[in-house]
Amino acid sequence: MDDPIRTEMMKHRLVSVAEEMGARLQRAAFSPNIKERCDFSCAVFDASGNLVAQAAHIPVHLGAMPLSVQACLESLTLAPGDVAMVNDPYRGGTHLPDLTVVSPIFMTNTSPPTLLGLVANRAHHADIGGMSAGSMPLSQEIFQEGLIIPPVKLMVSGGKNDDVWRLLLANVRTPEERMGDLQAQLAANQVGAERLQAMAERFGMQPLLAEMEALLRYSERMTRQLISTLPNGCYRFKDALDNDGFTEEPAVIRVAIMIEDEEVTVDFSGTDAQRPGSINAVYPVTLSAVAYVFRCVLGLDIPANSGCLRPIHIIAPEGTLVNARRPAAVAAGNVETSQRIVDVLLGALALACPDRIPAASQGTMNNLTIGGWDQRHNRPFAYYETIGGGMGAGPQFDGASGRHSHMTNTLNTPVEAVEYAYPFRIARYALREKSGGNGQHQGGEGIVRTYEFLQPAEVTLLSDRRLTKPYGLEGGAPGQPGRNSLRQNGVEKDVSGKCSFLVEAGDELTIDTPGGGGFGKS
Repeated sequence: MDDPIRTEMMKHRLVSVAEEMGARLQRAAFSPNIKERCDFSCAVFDASGNLVAQAAHIPVHLGAMPLSVQACLESLTLAPGDVAMVNDPYRGGTHLPDLTVVSPIFMTNTSPPTLLGLVANRAHHADIGGMSAGSMPLSQEIFQEGLIIPPVKLMVSGGKNDDVWRLLLANVRTPEERMGDLQAQLAANQVGAERLQAMAERFGMQPLLAEMEALLRYSERMTRQLISTLPNGCYRFKDALDNDGFTEEPAVIRVAIMIEDEEVTVDFSGTDAQRPGSINAVYPVTLSAVAYVFRCVLGLDIPANSGCLRPIHIIAPEGTLVNARRPAAVAAGNVETSQRIVDVLLGALALACPDRIPAASQGTMNNLTIGGWDQRHNRPFAYYETIGGGMGAGPQFDGASGRHSHMTNTLNTPVEAVEYAYPFRIARYALREKSGGNGQHQGGEGIVRTYEFLQPAEVTLLSDRRLTKPYGLEGGAPGQPGRNSLRQNGVEKDVSGKCSFLVEAGDELTIDTPGGGGFGKS
């Protein structure tokens, strides 16, 4: 029988391993996107690739990572000193800039060495090749988005797999930065492996493995118990992305959530077919969104691991926006469609338990990539940023303003870091007044961020909620949609939510992010 005190103590020990991995990764990283924005996630896995503990990092990374770890276990024969790497969205990845580094942990005092578990981290690299700087292009197939990496060995028996490193660094615009960030990912996994081996030596390998399985069982039991507090029934909702960047047709996501006693079925049947543009989400992204929503609704006391998903069944028809077929473009599916999946799930659950669900948050990550040749340092540069907005108001609270919400959990890049590292300035950075929806509780305000370019560059925007509004609940008003505008030669014009264009020195790009929906009649 599981000892609840021992299991709780082991939960905190394993979570601390993932948190320490994240601290090392942030300190050692080269790029502002990882060092400043903290666009990374770390976790601990059992020998089967089940997530047993995670740091409080990025939901869209963490829900998908078990599938990447399992892909590495299935494709590679891992031995002591090996480290695997993968970014293929159709093998457990999310989109190509997210590189996942997986390290098996062996107990070498047995013959043969015994696999104790694995540690892994996923970090968003500011460039991984492809048709535009930053690797978040206005694409129509995945091959345009960058270098696709199936499960490969980055390290073999403790030494670099030089062929893989040379191949990777030859296909990116900023190889020195990529090398530095990858080495930081390796360092993070090294500290995770050391801590897990020390735990096995202290408590014994078999007791540690038993506690990992006990944590999975505990999370499953807790999830089932909390699902049973929701009213049985079938709850339906739909919402749409503005477009895919190539046509003006909205892209609709539909869901039916069926609650029956201790189990849930989440059915996306009726969702629109995958699109030519990159708003297609792969199944791991959809899985991440479902895991995130139910974790929020059911409560944060449940240990976050693979056991939480055992009572939740997902139907995601292949070839749709929520389960795209290769070689569909997917760069925006990870960052934009994941947000709309959350909006749809929360909208459906608001029908089941309105006292627990907030109105829609901004519903976009406002992705911005800027790249070109840095004339100051005589080298290429690639910048990536997501921008916060308004959060939805809830039954007892106003929405927070200027925050990253739902599937992203990053920080902003500080103005000082931006202006030090890149050839542009932040001319304005403020809350967007009156952008939150009115109601008994007010939706949060969006952000206004203006970029002044100091030299020519290429810009790509992948954003949404420029045409549709974040919905309010229980009579609350929707939040204001976002707006992108470009000032050139003193003339300002709107630019679309998903576009790519060239800028010159003196041009200014302003991004107004959406506000959150209001809750209740005002």
